[in-house]
Amino acid sequence: MNEPITNPAAKPDAEHLPPLRGRVEKLVYGGAGLIRQEGKTVMLPWVAPGELVDFNIAKDHKQWAEGQLVAVDEPSPERSEPFCDVYGRCGGCQYQHMNGEFQRLQKASILLETLERVGGIRPELPVEILHGESKGYRNRVQVHLDGTRIGYHAASSRRLVPIEECPIASPTLNQALQALKHMAREQRFPRFVESIELFSNERETLLNILETRGGQRRVARWFIDWCADRIPGSAQSALVYRAAGLDFQVSHRSFFQVNRFLIEPLVNRVLRHAQGTRALDLYSGVGLFAVPLSRKGLPTTAVESSASAVRDLEANAANHSARIDAHRTNADAYLSAAQAVPDFVVTDPPRAGLGKSVVQDLLRLRPRHLALVSCDPATLSRDLKELIAGGYRIKDLTLIDLFPNTAHIETVCDLSLSE
Repeated sequence: MNEPITNPAAKPDAEHLPPLRGRVEKLVYGGAGLIRQEGKTVMLPWVAPGELVDFNIAKDHKQWAEGQLVAVDEPSPERSEPFCDVYGRCGGCQYQHMNGEFQRLQKASILLETLERVGGIRPELPVEILHGESKGYRNRVQVHLDGTRIGYHAASSRRLVPIEECPIASPTLNQALQALKHMAREQRFPRFVESIELFSNERETLLNILETRGGQRRVARWFIDWCADRIPGSAQSALVYRAAGLDFQVSHRSFFQVNRFLIEPLVNRVLRHAQGTRALDLYSGVGLFAVPLSRKGLPTTAVESSASAVRDLEANAANHSARIDAHRTNADAYLSAAQAVPDFVVTDPPRAGLGKSVVQDLLRLRPRHLALVSCDPATLSRDLKELIAGGYRIKDLTLIDLFPNTAHIETVCDLSLSE
């Protein structure tokens, strides 16, 4: 008989009660497994569907409980050995204990379940899945510091988990991380620095100080120069990122896609049905979709609220002679005054989704085709419910595994007006 898989991070409860036992019914959005125990739903991390597990109750809520895994008595055949030394303690990954194909199938299942539960939507077509390398894919990470220690935060906590390296970060980011670790051991390192972001194109690396202790707002110039000396290819305020055959200026305050292997497949997928004489890109960032849209022959209006991203967008448009009309405003404000009807609309909103105002104005304008990029299946389901009720139908539905080994779900959904 196989020995059960134990969780070294598990702690007995205060009364030393024996653990509970249950079978994992399914995974839910966020990464936890669902177990029904004596009429209560228990959410338990680090498990796979079908597994028989021992667990403790970590936090009891009225309608549900948070569980803590003690041991896996009957492992899933899809279970695999995590490749990271701090997996289960660091809050970054949730799915390393399952093989990659199974991870993606679980995400597709969660997406479909959420569409039906939140939006009452049952797509009549299969979910397409795009994926890439599962290691070394991140081009941006945020690391935290405590004295001479550098690492990530534990799940739902500010407790530091020190790391030697990050296997899902790119090679150049890991080189920068090693340089920071050596610098942090030196006495002159500014101890008030608590959080640093690293972003790399594998030739240059941007360093951005995100958080400091005690209200310190600025870091002395000598520290920036020291970083530039110790971190290979250190850039000051912006770098040029080559993606989808184009060069994009990206400043340290501007959003850019994190998975360096899937940026081009993402762009190609989003623009799959791009056609017509006029395009609109909402939440456009630095122009990852707007610039190639223009180069496909569609004059494009780009709407973005971040001043840094708009500056990068305008530079990228100029560098590629792209016909882009950039607006620094939020999508709600722009659409509320819009009268011209675009043929093709791309939306890539934050986790909160489009929201009622944007959806209502899209229904008022009625563009022929919408390409919705979403990082949250619940808000996507909410927005789709209204758009479908307003006369659109789902044409294509794709899960793009931009964050393998994690519970994050990225979706591209194409909509067209019903005939």
